[in-house]
Amino acid sequence: MATWVRSMAGPLNAIIGRFTFTRYLMASVCALSADFALFLALAHIGLPPAIAAFGGYSGGLVVHWLISVHFVFEVREPPSHAQRIAFLLSALIGMAITMGLVGGLSSLGLAPAAAKLMAVLVSFLAVYAIRKYGIFARA
Repeated sequence: MATWVRSMAGPLNAIIGRFTFTRYLMASVCALSADFALFLALAHIGLPPAIAAFGGYSGGLVVHWLISVHFVFEVREPPSHAQRIAFLLSALIGMAITMGLVGGLSSLGLAPAAAKLMAVLVSFLAVYAIRKYGIFARA
């Protein structure tokens, strides 16, 4: 974890810094905020819910990558190309889960925003497991 992050958090970081899942959850909240804001903006301009979900997820992915390599998974060396590709592939799995659930639930009459919220939990847990136990297992 970057030294400047540790110094900013103080005592709170002593608790948070020990738990990869907690850091990942915090990173996910930041990424989800970007994701959901972009999703709502794209849906507001008239894009179909599944396409808006794709756009939101893509924006959130960029935010998540930056936070993950600098704060979540104490990467000792710069990320390898394999890690970057695997991170992207794990995101594609999460995106497929998200788009499938949002599209499917929306077609059943559920509001797109509610469908997106339901998809978040499933996608979050699946992608966390892939990243924690696969991509950054040796970090």
